Amino acid sequence: MKEFTYKIKDNLGIHARPAGLLVKAASGFVSDIKVIKEEKTADAKKIFAVMGMGVKKDDTVRVQITGSDEEQAVVVMEGFFRDNL
Repeated sequence: MKEFTYKIKDNLGIHARPAGLLVKAASGFVSDIKVIKEEKTADAKKIFAVMGMGVKKDDTVRVQITGSDEEQAVVVMEGFFRDNL
């Protein structure tokens, strides 16, 4: 399992556009990718789950990646969060 934390910088948090891009990026991997905020956990490959978390600017999320391509996925997902959120 690989994991990283990220503090959201986007003024609108994880809203529709970046949520869609996040799902697209996560869907490119076989690994299970979860976004965690406090007690809420969402499958990063499901847009309504991601948007339903209500992640706002300055919230810190944890991303857990488990699976056969987790090494590559963690690099790509960290870059995605840094570049888009």
